[in-house]
Amino acid sequence: MDPTRRDVMALAGGLAGAQVVPGLAWAGAPGHRLTAAPAEVQLAPGEFPKTRVWAYDGRVPGPVLRRRQGEMFEARLVNGLDQPTTVHWHGLRLPNAMDGVPGMTQAAVRPGESFDYRFALRDAGTFWYHPHANSLEQISRGLAGVLVVDEAEPPEVDAEEVLVLDDWRLTEDAQLHPEFGNRHDMSHAGRLGNFITVNGAGELRRSYPRGTRLRVRLVNAATARIFRLVFQGMDAWVVALDAMPLEAPERIEQVEIGPAQRVDLIVAISAGTGEEAIIGSVERDGTYATMSVSVAGQEQAMRATPHALPPNDLPALALKDARQVPLVMEGGAMRGLPERVRWQGSKREARALYEAGQFWAFNGQAGMDEAPLIEAGMGETVRVPMENRTAFSHAMHLHGQHFREVLPGGGLGPWRDTLVIHPDERREIAFVAENPGDWMFHCHMAAHQMSGMMNWIRIA
Repeated sequence: MDPTRRDVMALAGGLAGAQVVPGLAWAGAPGHRLTAAPAEVQLAPGEFPKTRVWAYDGRVPGPVLRRRQGEMFEARLVNGLDQPTTVHWHGLRLPNAMDGVPGMTQAAVRPGESFDYRFALRDAGTFWYHPHANSLEQISRGLAGVLVVDEAEPPEVDAEEVLVLDDWRLTEDAQLHPEFGNRHDMSHAGRLGNFITVNGAGELRRSYPRGTRLRVRLVNAATARIFRLVFQGMDAWVVALDAMPLEAPERIEQVEIGPAQRVDLIVAISAGTGEEAIIGSVERDGTYATMSVSVAGQEQAMRATPHALPPNDLPALALKDARQVPLVMEGGAMRGLPERVRWQGSKREARALYEAGQFWAFNGQAGMDEAPLIEAGMGETVRVPMENRTAFSHAMHLHGQHFREVLPGGGLGPWRDTLVIHPDERREIAFVAENPGDWMFHCHMAAHQMSGMMNWIRIA
């Protein structure tokens, strides 16, 4: 891998250089007041003006909220925007009324008003929070943050890094491109940016001695970009996916992380003193550093393979008698919708759907209908074979519970809440309907979500 730093992707006007910012701020007090409001931050290098964003507590990303497993979480959302908003606590198994979906689990929080979220933290792991109202614009403008729930017995590490990956579509003067939800984005890969950041900067720089063991919490807060990360000068093990620990750490050379996914790593710095260790993002025009570590200081002995994290209490899947509900994804550029697709209660021609900004369908239906995609009883195991007939990847996210992939040989993959399904792939998931209520099931590419790839399930 080429270790040369590249701080920004090419902008229309060609941004260059780097703006190094401190690490994430930590908010440790219970009952956090979380304010969503306009702000200005130095996203681009210092010679460019600050970027006008929407932010939680004036920061991009928002504050890292940190609690312990089993504690009660409390936060008050204050809406300082000029449009309604909510907070979805992504990946958390929480009461349905706290899930932050306007029109389904709560009323949208209007400008100048507030809403109190309160729920017990059942699971340890890396979670994140973002709006579920006008998601494409609000997340793209900067509204995202991380919630860390610590285990009772955390792993033995020397330090921890929370890395929030994001991309931004910036103009020549480093401002957010004002067009959200254009038809090209909605019908293609989504709102891909031209400027990549980690924790709001072009690159994160650190210094650690050889042998340092880090816990690295990766979060993809982008609305469309799938990151592929590679590691140089460090040994890396995956220990959790979407907050759920693996049964055993998995040694990796690279990792894919789609929108909304999280990956917890244990990383050991193996580069020699005076060298650099790098987590690099593989892009079309090369591999560029997102986090670089200058190796300096008193060396430590390299340690053995890390132990597994303590598991969260997850239900057993009864696959043998599980009901199957197939899900077929269709639409988008190059392949298009079937001839007639159901939308808002009636069958529509493809042209009428395109004019209405609906480009995608699940099982011949664009968007949500009065009837849920799946209706399951409490404790029931449901299998969902998914077929992606489109020309684009989709990050399928289920609210309220986690699932496991059913592998071709009948085995089970790790627990997740978001699964990336690439073009022409067939993947199957299974989940236990353990959390009562109405829950969203949608593509987390936000442009796809708003243009047809959004449905829901009911558990009663």
